[in-house]
Amino acid sequence: MTSPEETLVNLKVGDKAPDFSADLFPKNAISLSSFHGKKNVILAFYPKDNTPGCTAEMCAFSSDLASFESADTAVFGVSCDSLESHEKFSTKHNLTVPLISDSSGSVGRLYGALREGRNSANRKLFIIDKQGNLIHIHDGMPTMTELLKIVQSL
Repeated sequence: MTSPEETLVNLKVGDKAPDFSADLFPKNAISLSSFHGKKNVILAFYPKDNTPGCTAEMCAFSSDLASFESADTAVFGVSCDSLESHEKFSTKHNLTVPLISDSSGSVGRLYGALREGRNSANRKLFIIDKQGNLIHIHDGMPTMTELLKIVQSL
């Protein structure tokens, strides 16, 4: 259950993507608005560093990162784990995809990706175009082929 103060967010394709600023590994910070007019963005929310499904997903993004970059798209993994956890996770699995630390759950709340009653994200993915609009939302683990087709068509 949600608390009376909490509002459930249900974003849909065509909505403006909520802007945010957050800590980022390996760099210092990220602001979604800094990509407007420059790059498409994929936000891939996942539950926890170093779990089997999350590791497979972030390794797949890392393997295909150059393909996304050539389609003018920045990819970010997002979880409620700390920067220190992201550093260990990234190092252990040789990840090249940047990881957003949403330790307060604020970004997950903006996107409706936070698990109810927990400081952990559901596996949910958002593709945001250069104008800051949500153009694709995917629940669960997507295929890289499907995502690449979408961003290459932008």
